[in-house]
Amino acid sequence: MRPARRSDGDRAAQLQALDPPVRSERGGGRGLSVRGPVRRVAIIGNPNTGKSSIFNSLTGLSQRVGNYPGVTVEKKTGTLTPEIELIDLPGMYSLAAHSLDELLAARVLLGDHDGEPRPDLVVVIADATNLQRNLYLVTQVIEVGLPTILVLNMIDVAERAGISVNTRALSRLIGVPVIPTVAHRRLGVAELRAAILASVGTAAPAPRWEMPEAIRSELAKLEERFDRTGFLMARALIDEGGPAEALLARSLDGVFRSALADSRARIRESGMAPAALEAEARHRWIAGAVATTVRRRESRGRITDRIDNVLVHRFFGLPIFLIVMSAVFISIFMWAVPFMDLIGGGFDFLGESARRLFAGTSLQGGALESLIVDGAVAGVGGVLVFLPQIVILFFFIAILDDCGYMARAAFIMDRIFRSVGLSGMSFIPLLSSFACAVPGILATRTIGNTRERITTILIAPFMSCSARIPVYSLMIAAFIPARMIAGFLPVQGLVFVSMYFVGILAAIPVALLVRRTLLRGPRSTFLMELPPYKVPNPRSVFLRIVDRSRTFVRQAGTIIFAMSIIVWALGYFPRSPEVAATYDRMRSEAAGELSGATLDDRLASIDKEEAGAYVRGSALGRMGRAIEPLVRPLGWDWKIGMATIASFPAREVIVSTLNIIYDLGKETDERTGREALIGKLMSARWPDGGHVFTIPVAFSIMVFFALCCQCGATLAAIKRETNSWRWPAFTFLYMTVLAYLGAFATYRIGSAVLG
Repeated sequence: MRPARRSDGDRAAQLQALDPPVRSERGGGRGLSVRGPVRRVAIIGNPNTGKSSIFNSLTGLSQRVGNYPGVTVEKKTGTLTPEIELIDLPGMYSLAAHSLDELLAARVLLGDHDGEPRPDLVVVIADATNLQRNLYLVTQVIEVGLPTILVLNMIDVAERAGISVNTRALSRLIGVPVIPTVAHRRLGVAELRAAILASVGTAAPAPRWEMPEAIRSELAKLEERFDRTGFLMARALIDEGGPAEALLARSLDGVFRSALADSRARIRESGMAPAALEAEARHRWIAGAVATTVRRRESRGRITDRIDNVLVHRFFGLPIFLIVMSAVFISIFMWAVPFMDLIGGGFDFLGESARRLFAGTSLQGGALESLIVDGAVAGVGGVLVFLPQIVILFFFIAILDDCGYMARAAFIMDRIFRSVGLSGMSFIPLLSSFACAVPGILATRTIGNTRERITTILIAPFMSCSARIPVYSLMIAAFIPARMIAGFLPVQGLVFVSMYFVGILAAIPVALLVRRTLLRGPRSTFLMELPPYKVPNPRSVFLRIVDRSRTFVRQAGTIIFAMSIIVWALGYFPRSPEVAATYDRMRSEAAGELSGATLDDRLASIDKEEAGAYVRGSALGRMGRAIEPLVRPLGWDWKIGMATIASFPAREVIVSTLNIIYDLGKETDERTGREALIGKLMSARWPDGGHVFTIPVAFSIMVFFALCCQCGATLAAIKRETNSWRWPAFTFLYMTVLAYLGAFATYRIGSAVLG
């Protein structure tokens, strides 16, 4: 007797057999067993449907962010209950995956990613204002053979637009629960949570529509020949080169792909390719479903359309965007000062408290005290003091993204990007790079054109990330006067904004040059649906701020802490006995000749000279003097040069390094917090008595950091995304050379102008 044909469920079970034996916890249906008691619920949907807001509402702070094994696509998971884990999959329009993130989402649903089991339940988030488009993915997910819930998000926006959805009728028609929600107000979230708890472990719904006859006929032949039935075989036939074809090809004989090609050729004889034939039939069925469940009433132009008439206007759109972003960057600099002073004062108190602990002990003034106060506290505190600016940056980015404006900005910037061989698809990755280049580089996976994707990766580090903020803020606060132009425009804020535009203006010609030389090729078409405007979800904004700020603080506690200790050690050792003997003799002589306040002043001066001598004779001082000829044309001394070199693992390390170097050198004053470091920089002198830090030097430092790729994590991300060390090496070299030339020109021009 011929053995029964194996279904896609059997194939998925074979994948599970690779794992240790597990206990089945299904209540029925065709789902798979899962490891232990934890159920896995996947959340999927089209982009801009509020998927992340739903995920945040369900999980709160119980989220974990990482990467899927073997790929650089971000993996975000959270806990609904101790027994249920939620997985936020990348946004996609169809299971016919084209980009890296869509491919990942499809493979997770198919149970074909790194041995992970298929989800126990799929929650599909749909935009209630555009149900017809969203149902395309919904119907495909139902065919996967997993329990499914449909969430109609933004139901309030739909109602204001005159759209009414009969959710009960829609549920009966497609065969899955339908939950209306308003994510930013958390309406319907409790009902969704209850539906998830009730649906996990239930039977999968049966698809309510049929494939066209031409596809069904060829599908039956393939199923008969290869003993496979169900969704995987159908998708393998329709999605040429897709994840289903790859999954089945690994387990079937070598003629499987040729058989698929023959079947596709016969389908094309009907006049249409399989994918087009399926899309036409599916859209026809969806149109009928929408006609029976959705009612529209006549309404005057939506408020979204009226706002778009201004914000995406052909002439006004770009100036408005520039004004918005300038206001954001100025606010970052101006609003954070009180909070920065508060944090700085806290670290000063911590440092002084540590010194008091050592006072009167044999360890006073020794290496351990210096390590804690001058190394750890001064180094980490010098960077964490800028956390308020990071928080404000993430706040504005989250607000603009959540309200729907950033999608419009991508549309606006497409006009500019077209002139340099890119498209609006590059905007979102570049915008993400203002927070951090690493997620910006990872976001390029949505760009289908490989040449455009690599070009975007190469220019993403030009966007001034949050790590550059401490550098800009320190130099501007120290050397740019706090004045107003026209009574309301702060000079310091305008300089801060200009540093962001330095990177942007450098990226444009670089992108043009790369696209016309190394990565020549046609430009892709940019198509993007603009989501309706909505009030940002405070909870979602808060969670995004917490997530990104936590990353910054974690980095301060790891990379910056480690570099602070290394820099301290290099600046503290070796301790020359000859130096100690020389300055002890000077103290004895002063004590024999002077008294009272005069003696105190002389002893303080000797202490300062001794500390400076130790730093000059340290390993850090020797290396610094060796490289000083290289950085002297930029107006820098050896301390700036060494601080810059130390910052190559992470840009913000320059602040902690300067803090440590000048603490070791006792270049101190009576001010506290950030003001103390500013005082140290302003009092730094050349041997001839001239100021080391001047306005041209400050601008030279800022321009260098605006153009240089000083971030090990960024270079590692480029390597992972391009699968080659060639591109990160190229990025580091060309940006370093460009930064040096830019800093040199800035210093020379500034010195010539200011005298």
